[in-house]
Amino acid sequence: MALLTIFTPTYNRAYCLHNCYESLERQSCKDFVWLIIDDGSTDNTKELVDKWISEKKVTIRYHRQQNQGMHGAHNTAYELIETELNTCIDSDDYMPDDGVEKIINFWQKYGSDKVSGFIGLNSNTNGNVIGTMLPKNLISSTLFDLYYKHGVTGDKKLIYRTELTKQYPYPVFNNERYVGLAYKYYMLDKDYEMLLMNKVVCCVEYLPDGSSMNMLRQYRTNPKGFAFYRKELMKLPFVSLKFKFRQAIHYVSSSILIRNKKFIEESPCKILTIIAIPFGFLLNRYILINTKV
Repeated sequence: MALLTIFTPTYNRAYCLHNCYESLERQSCKDFVWLIIDDGSTDNTKELVDKWISEKKVTIRYHRQQNQGMHGAHNTAYELIETELNTCIDSDDYMPDDGVEKIINFWQKYGSDKVSGFIGLNSNTNGNVIGTMLPKNLISSTLFDLYYKHGVTGDKKLIYRTELTKQYPYPVFNNERYVGLAYKYYMLDKDYEMLLMNKVVCCVEYLPDGSSMNMLRQYRTNPKGFAFYRKELMKLPFVSLKFKFRQAIHYVSSSILIRNKKFIEESPCKILTIIAIPFGFLLNRYILINTKV
């Protein structure tokens, strides 16, 4: 069995998915499975993938489901993955030719069941590292501390042990398509650190139809998912009061959107939530003014 599963959630991305496929075809190490989660695409994604499977240049597993959004596709991927390690390469991203080789070599040399996995670097399509490098004086860190204690910025590539990512499934809410993916990562932070690898393993392109480019709209159209996410972040034992207060503001805003009159009662930080009400109201107004449904 392969050591690594690269999974790709995709929705109507046939026009760019070939970039990911071609990069996997070029990998110097073939010890991986490419798992494609087709989240209800209405374009020619299936026909394209069927063609690639028939070429037998990459080991591909294809699963199609009704549209559930990115987090629902991640849930399905984690249920299906059988390899020791997994990482997500989005449908608009691709890997450098030695990306898999770097991942395999690093894990075989340093990996253990004492960590949840490891963190690598993303670059843009020009080869420049997105955000900062990882701290060179650290061997391991939680993902949360990396950003909020050590000052790391920019998206990084997360490679996890599969047995752990099967834990903490994302809730799926009716008529909503988004829950913050970091929920699972921060839950795993409670018990494990991650190793750090200062090497680029993914090239990222932020397309206009990607979720990163449409976050305000996501706030408005997925308020239950965001309210859940903010509540869970307020519960984390290792976060600062300032961090919790910021989550409380967003929680209030989302609660107003779903007209949840019990939001104070349901909050894990009731006093902070009460203090956050006027700020949450202003954030709610800002979102409504700057988005259309």
